[in-house]
Amino acid sequence: MNHSKLFAALPLAFACVLSAAPAVAADDTFMLRGATLHTMSGADIENGSVIVRNGKIIGVGKNLAVPKDVKVIDGKGLQVYPGMIDAATEVGLIEINSVRETQDLSELGKFNPQLVALTAVNPSSEHIPVTRFSGVTTVASMPEGQLIGGHVSLMHLDGWTTDEMGVKPRAGLHMRMPVIQTPRNFGLDSTGGDGPAAARSSFTEAKRNFDKEMAELNEFFESARRYKQAKEAKLPNFKPDLKLEAMIPVLEGKEPLMVTVVKEREIRDAIAFSDKQKVKIILCDAPEAFKVTKEIKEHNIPVILGPMLSLPLNEDDAYDRSYTTPADLQKAGILFSLGTLEGKANLASRNLPFQAAQAVAFGLPHEDAMKAVTKNAAEIWGVGDVMGTIEEGKWADLMITDGDPLDARTQIKQLFIKGKPVDLSNKQKDLYEKYLNRP
Repeated sequence: MNHSKLFAALPLAFACVLSAAPAVAADDTFMLRGATLHTMSGADIENGSVIVRNGKIIGVGKNLAVPKDVKVIDGKGLQVYPGMIDAATEVGLIEINSVRETQDLSELGKFNPQLVALTAVNPSSEHIPVTRFSGVTTVASMPEGQLIGGHVSLMHLDGWTTDEMGVKPRAGLHMRMPVIQTPRNFGLDSTGGDGPAAARSSFTEAKRNFDKEMAELNEFFESARRYKQAKEAKLPNFKPDLKLEAMIPVLEGKEPLMVTVVKEREIRDAIAFSDKQKVKIILCDAPEAFKVTKEIKEHNIPVILGPMLSLPLNEDDAYDRSYTTPADLQKAGILFSLGTLEGKANLASRNLPFQAAQAVAFGLPHEDAMKAVTKNAAEIWGVGDVMGTIEEGKWADLMITDGDPLDARTQIKQLFIKGKPVDLSNKQKDLYEKYLNRP
């Protein structure tokens, strides 16, 4: 037998087989028909259809014709929403809180703008499938640090590698606003007891540390600005600096500065800092944002609220203070979204829909709550043109449910990320079924 002729004929044989086989739609190409569509961009569509090709939505509406080469998924009796977005979390950067080797949240030093969270994400993290099970398809994973921790990375919760997961690796730079930290009690005076003298000493030292950090922060920004000018001037002795290079998009207004703040004073300091340095900021956490709504609105600053399923910040706050802040921001016309912040805190990202639900119970309209975890989050991170709503031209990040996703009784029936069906199995579900069926 002439083996060379046999091998030469193989490609032709395979080509004949493939040409004879019927066309099969790819995993990211389908038509979902007969469901109620909650597009987050307009009125709900009863008995509507969504057509997806190559992972992107190419048709939304009623009575759409079925393309010949597209498989049809029956959505009768089901609800379809955009996949939810956790606007600030640590998912993928930490696995086990008590095991240091599984944490990759921060580096040494006060200034690390050159770091990018996505490069440290573990695509095989057990937290990812647990988070997806709650309908979350995208997260903004944030590095920590003393002052500037690094770049927040927006990523899909599906992919073998971080390159596959990445949506916007450099979505914004994370900065912690310096604060005046004093002990809760008065401290000890010179005689070893509590007293006003000790309180004055503690505050004086805390204020000194605050002023020092603010000076360092302003000097770092000025150094970055001088570096930018030197680079543009193409000076002969110019030397590249990774840290200062990473600051240029922020100085140019191409990237926002996400500033973690807590108290009212910190929020006002952050606003003043943004005015001085002429940079765009996003307020993050901000439990006392309700006290500064006028200034936030005047500066057109978006807010990512932190976890609401917690006790009030201050002892004399109303018991429901954390729950009513979203409604306060909505009434003030402030663009806001929700973030779980700490992925290590009992897999906090899986509770994102229930944070939104708590806000609904305390005055936030349901549609605004859903927008806070879909459309608003996408707009805040500058990706509103590709995700956050069910519209033509956007990625098919879709959540199919049997009810309201903010209701703990609702089941996620199917989840699509970029048009591909995502496996909803996860470690916690497996353990639940294992011990439920224990003999």
